[in-house]
Amino acid sequence: MERKKPASLLSHSLLFISYFLFSSPASSQTPSFITDSLDKYIERGMQQWQVPGLAIAIVKDGKVVLSKGYGVRELGKNDKVDENTLFIIASNSKLFTGTSIAKLDYEKKLSLNDKITKYIPWFKLYDDNATQMANVKDMLCHRLGTKTFQGDFTFWDSNLPKDSIVWKMRYLKPPGEFRQDYGYCNAGFLVAGQVLEKVTGQSWENYVKENMLDPLGMNNTYMNTAGLAARNNVAYPYNNLYSSITKIPFDNVDNLGPATSMVSNVNDLTHWLLMQLDSGRYNGKQILPWQVVQRTRDANILTGSRKSALFPTHFRAYGLGVYMTDYSGRQVYWHTGGAFGHVTNVCFVPEEKLGITILTNNDNQNFFEALRYQILDAYMNVPYTDRSKQQWEFFTQGKKQTDDEVAALKTRVDKKNMPGIKLVDFSGDYFNTVYGKITISKSEQGLICRFQHHPDLVGYMDYMDNNEFRITYSNIGYGIYPVKFSLKEGKPFAVEIKSNDFVESDAYLFVRDPNGIIVK
Repeated sequence: MERKKPASLLSHSLLFISYFLFSSPASSQTPSFITDSLDKYIERGMQQWQVPGLAIAIVKDGKVVLSKGYGVRELGKNDKVDENTLFIIASNSKLFTGTSIAKLDYEKKLSLNDKITKYIPWFKLYDDNATQMANVKDMLCHRLGTKTFQGDFTFWDSNLPKDSIVWKMRYLKPPGEFRQDYGYCNAGFLVAGQVLEKVTGQSWENYVKENMLDPLGMNNTYMNTAGLAARNNVAYPYNNLYSSITKIPFDNVDNLGPATSMVSNVNDLTHWLLMQLDSGRYNGKQILPWQVVQRTRDANILTGSRKSALFPTHFRAYGLGVYMTDYSGRQVYWHTGGAFGHVTNVCFVPEEKLGITILTNNDNQNFFEALRYQILDAYMNVPYTDRSKQQWEFFTQGKKQTDDEVAALKTRVDKKNMPGIKLVDFSGDYFNTVYGKITISKSEQGLICRFQHHPDLVGYMDYMDNNEFRITYSNIGYGIYPVKFSLKEGKPFAVEIKSNDFVESDAYLFVRDPNGIIVK
């Protein structure tokens, strides 16, 4: 998000780290945009971007300026979003994990420099030297050298237990250099959560609840996605990237909990923001030592060090579960979170005592970020530019490309070509070192693909030409893509399968012979 993943570079922008706008000092008064124009701006933006529901909160100078919902929780029904409506906050879970580890470091119960193998002796990365050097801090700042989201098609929404995800990290061949190259890695935060459990004897969920949620009075925040649909006042998830706006299943990502499983609402998140903006205090009580809060904000890896071509931003970096940037001489901290159907952000500017959180239930839009920039502009007295309009222009370019690609696949399917071999010959089990097994079988219309670690996910495969099929996932959030089979001696021996970049950008190569597995 972050969950999590952009369907295109600008349509999801869960790591959208270069669009901050900076100018003169903010007024101590509430800007006129907030008091006079915000409602209309949000309502117009939600309609244009097809966002069913949105909740927003702003805190300033130790007070909640705004905590409000817009739109509906579920299309076709009248249940309104309000300040207590629940959304998956996804990667906004990461700062809770980073803060937990920083607290244990402060209490000398562990050190951020402790090797992971001290706590998990069987832990292993692809490179042996990286395995020996990898420490707790490395897990919390995306500097393992992996690609952004690498491995997440295997991990996200899967039935893999936590230890199995940690084990499979050894198969992720990093294209970058350890501690040198940034690559967003959800599995690293899971490792940190497993270390926390070894040190404290508590689950990550219980530790965060006892040390942060309970003291902050975040009584309607939950550590896991399991059972979310049965809770009261929940925003249902939607996607409109590959079709008209469609309700999709709730994610179940509790096996990646420390990276992405928390569920909250803007009312509770104002407590978190007020604590961040008051040096670890909430309602006059010290919830966390200031040194712990500070530690999460120390830059551990640069994510960018060139001036933006569009805005006067010069550097971006990552701490322990939070991004940071310069902001006209001020420090801004933020994170986005993306789950299927939910994209969210949390942002705070300590020197301005300003905090913002926005939660939405359509994952294929950038309005949730444009709105945040618009509010920052207002408080920083930046001359007005319609940030939603600005982002819409980028978004429509990406959406048109996706629409064209999906239409081209349909054109090929509609030709009703027949493969040179029988459909049944494509059937069988195929293997990938990272993922495991998929099973392809013949159906009345074409082929069906089932996934070992995603029992609720099905891929419907329609033949196009040249041994390529179009795959349409039962959860449309995963997308519509070409699937290419490779033949040897007239028989299929490998197949390359891809899903939405929101999950993982690389395709996976599966082969028939498990002894000759080719890693993606």
